[in-house]
Amino acid sequence: MTRLLAVLVVLLLGYHAWSWLATEQSGPPGVIKPGTPKAAVAVEVAPVKQADISDRRHYSGSLHAAAEFEVAPRVAGQLESLLVDIGDRVEKGQLIARLDDAEHQQQVQEAESAVAVAKATLAEARSSLEARQKELARTRQLREQKIASEAELDSVQAEAIAQRARVSLAEAQVGQAEAALRTAQVRLSYTNINANWENGDRQRVVGERFVDEGTTISANTPIVSVLDISELVGAIYVTERDYPRLSIGQPVTIVAEAYPDRQFEGTVKRIAPLFREASRQARVEVTIPNPDLLLKPGMFISAGVELEDKSGATVVPYDALVKRDDRQGVFLIDRDNNQARFVAVETGISEGEHVEIVKHSLSGEVVVLGQHLLEDGSAIVISDTSENATPIAVPGA
Repeated sequence: MTRLLAVLVVLLLGYHAWSWLATEQSGPPGVIKPGTPKAAVAVEVAPVKQADISDRRHYSGSLHAAAEFEVAPRVAGQLESLLVDIGDRVEKGQLIARLDDAEHQQQVQEAESAVAVAKATLAEARSSLEARQKELARTRQLREQKIASEAELDSVQAEAIAQRARVSLAEAQVGQAEAALRTAQVRLSYTNINANWENGDRQRVVGERFVDEGTTISANTPIVSVLDISELVGAIYVTERDYPRLSIGQPVTIVAEAYPDRQFEGTVKRIAPLFREASRQARVEVTIPNPDLLLKPGMFISAGVELEDKSGATVVPYDALVKRDDRQGVFLIDRDNNQARFVAVETGISEGEHVEIVKHSLSGEVVVLGQHLLEDGSAIVISDTSENATPIAVPGA
């Protein structure tokens, strides 16, 4: 039994020794021993170019009417007729609704009657004043002739003064009655409801209808809203980083979801002088001409603004950028030695698939595919599919 155990131990030790030797000679799969030449990495490359590039940002927002107001009556009443509806075009000063005016017509008639009565009273007072003035003149003559007494003259004078006051009162009553008539006439005119505005085009459109015919409404109850959509305002919000790079008059390209294949031109009109605390963004308003009335208030838009533009910038494909040891850079092709050299760079404007290189003068070609397998000085084989590239022939490859 002891001899059997000894044989087993010897066999086991021999097996481990053989396994160790085999590992030392070949190594584990996928591990290259020090000193062993590394295989060339197949890569695709693209040339470093000089090109025009711009920093273009896109902001989402929504459209608003350039002007909007609600038409409402100044007096209460029953809506007798509504002459416009949603989407109708209205002219400046156009009649759009009428209220039942029977009560107001009656008030005008009553006011006219009151004016007539006041004028008749005034005429009577003036006639009486004329008679008193004639009597006063005769009494004065009689007093001069010592026929009338001083008391009689004083009495006639007092009556003339009183009558003159009655005339003044009657004149004031006529003015009061005429003012009441004008008020009644104005209130009657308010039963005809017109769409009026000061500035802008002579034609606008009805946006919403709030009531129907036959409804009894109070004063200042909205009937319809009227919009000016010949020019729209796009409201977008920008961050603190982009805010200083915007200016009044800057051109803006607008794309609406309703017309994804069409672009509209706009201009930065207003820039808010404050940021919202919740979002840390500032409101920017863009005016957009809308002569065909295709765009509508409330539509969602994407606004593209060119913040910076450079001519003849050094650019590389964005895919060429890599990080090595926390440094951003690209792998530059060394065709003489069939190698890729890591070059640290600083980037600037990005546009589409390209990025500007602002620090480090680059020329030649950079790796755009396969760079994740590279280190500085790695051997490479350039693929036939590389842009404007001639494959490198690697001896023994």
